[in-house]
Amino acid sequence: MVERIDEAAAAFEPLRRYLTGIAYRMLGSVSEAQDMVQEAYIRWHDVDRSAVTDPKPFLAKTVTRLCLDHLKSARSKRESYYGEWLPEPVLEQTVDGPDAILGRIEDVSVALMLALERLSPLERAAFILHDVFDMDFDEVAEVLGRTEVACRQLAARGRKHVRDNRPRFTVDADEGMRIARAFMMAAQKGDTAALQSLLAEDVRLHTDGGGIKAATLNIILGLAKVARFFAGIAKKAQAAIYSDLIYEGTINGHPGFVTIESGDTLQSTALDVRDGKIVAIYIVRNPEKLSHIKIDELRRGA
Repeated sequence: MVERIDEAAAAFEPLRRYLTGIAYRMLGSVSEAQDMVQEAYIRWHDVDRSAVTDPKPFLAKTVTRLCLDHLKSARSKRESYYGEWLPEPVLEQTVDGPDAILGRIEDVSVALMLALERLSPLERAAFILHDVFDMDFDEVAEVLGRTEVACRQLAARGRKHVRDNRPRFTVDADEGMRIARAFMMAAQKGDTAALQSLLAEDVRLHTDGGGIKAATLNIILGLAKVARFFAGIAKKAQAAIYSDLIYEGTINGHPGFVTIESGDTLQSTALDVRDGKIVAIYIVRNPEKLSHIKIDELRRGA
């Protein structure tokens, strides 16, 4: 029995990161992605593995179908979600190695993940499997139980919807972090002039508190309104707010940081930087979406 378990694990574990990458892009949740992969692992033990010539496409099919089933129930929750829904943040550097989920950073940018949310589950799966993970359409057809022609059409529709949300370039890491640090300092102090110097004219502020933590219900659009928002927060505190910084680095491919606000509120902030200006700010405060972030481990790695 032990030998059988070891054999199953030996075939599965090298593929765990690949499978988690598929599941995260399908669901936008680290914890749910890990659950789907673990369920696939359990099922893998009961499979006649001698009949499986290549575990990779077989397990990709298993995970994708688990995600499709999960999305049927998850979509109703998303539709009734309090405020704006953002994907769970993925940090580039953690003990668990989320680079396994990141893969190509342009394929987990928050803008792209939000665009994927607007696709049907099948469009999302076809696009992710073919365009992100380079799966041939005959393999995609096998995974989705559709014809190859149908899968090409699904991926094409998905591609059309997300085309404008895939970054055409990435900001230099050092430059991105310089801007992120300057933004954090300006936001803490409520320095309107400094904020305005960092923000693009059409900057968008997205916040997700899930109805559990304070957050804006709608997107705040425009340089003046976003700058006033952060200045207003600092003013209400009647002093500069010095957050407890526990991580700075890449979040979903964007420069950003994780802080503890007001003593106990964990918060991730990712900045979409283009041409030296911040065009979008993504703040997640919903504790259910940050439970995978291990504060003690981040502090030790700092």
